[in-house]
Amino acid sequence: MKDNYAQHIAYLVITALTMIAGYAWVQFISINKPDQTRLSEQVHFEFITVAGPIQPIPAKAHFEPGWVQLGKSLFNSKLLSADNSIACASCHLVNYGGDDGFALSTGFNNALGERNSPTVLNAVFNFRQFWDGRSTDLFEQIAGPIHNPNEMNSNWPQIIDKLNNEPTIKQAFVDLNESSITKNNISKAITLYQSSLITPHSPIDRYLLGDKTALTLQQQRGWSAFQNLGCISCHQGRNIGGNMYQKLGRIDLIQGSLKDDLGRYTVTNNPNDKHVFKVPSLRNVALTAPYFHNGSVATLGEAVTLMAKMQLGTELSEQTKQDLVALLNAFSSTEVMQK
Repeated sequence: MKDNYAQHIAYLVITALTMIAGYAWVQFISINKPDQTRLSEQVHFEFITVAGPIQPIPAKAHFEPGWVQLGKSLFNSKLLSADNSIACASCHLVNYGGDDGFALSTGFNNALGERNSPTVLNAVFNFRQFWDGRSTDLFEQIAGPIHNPNEMNSNWPQIIDKLNNEPTIKQAFVDLNESSITKNNISKAITLYQSSLITPHSPIDRYLLGDKTALTLQQQRGWSAFQNLGCISCHQGRNIGGNMYQKLGRIDLIQGSLKDDLGRYTVTNNPNDKHVFKVPSLRNVALTAPYFHNGSVATLGEAVTLMAKMQLGTELSEQTKQDLVALLNAFSSTEVMQK
């Protein structure tokens, strides 16, 4: 009885904190960089709040279509790379999970990236960007791959010069009342396009919104296990993750090559941040193999087993593992909303 009471209290606390964090995020996105980008004028999500620590992706969202279309063109343009060989879409396939399916992506001059490419789907709902959280938002994140010598190996003057020589793109900026092409309005366009890449109507969201037939019986068992085991203490909020940092190997030792990356420590140099990462979103996770920051884990079953051991100190039964994997499949939506 005491254990059940403690779990109930923990559940209520997580729910309250999630709702507070969600409100803070909405306020943040509305005021962030207003002078540079005025993004709040072009983005509006119609959020629905439900009881519980996981919140559904909004089914209705409104975007400035001209900016989104321009951002889509730039997202798919290889002109953003030094040798015109790499686009954002090269590593982030929006119709196939939002990543590229490789452990490490290939960039400029066939160089390999340092970490697994995260999905761009629903990335707008993450509280920080990159595995180590070094960028505050999507707008700030864009410059990272552009300047990274292992990714696009480019720079803003080079990109602006190339775009100015593309009449269609140049006219698109003029049509949006932009007198010139700048790093800010390039970033604004790509940010607005990425913000439109949300995936509503997943089975878990339909279930949370009242459709109790949306999950199979096995997925419902997985949902109970997900909550009772404590997975939900980190994987919650709008993105079922993406809203906090957590230390890998919180209870048990980090397994294999996962320990080679020191995570957020490389940003802060704080010893307490060794092996700390942004908790990844579990949205569409069944579509984004391989897993973890280095892409070293091939299957969801293996990922679930490792996480239970390292983060929860639990050895899962085969049935519970299968139930959890079934639930994770219910976190996927094939619908990418682009307005």
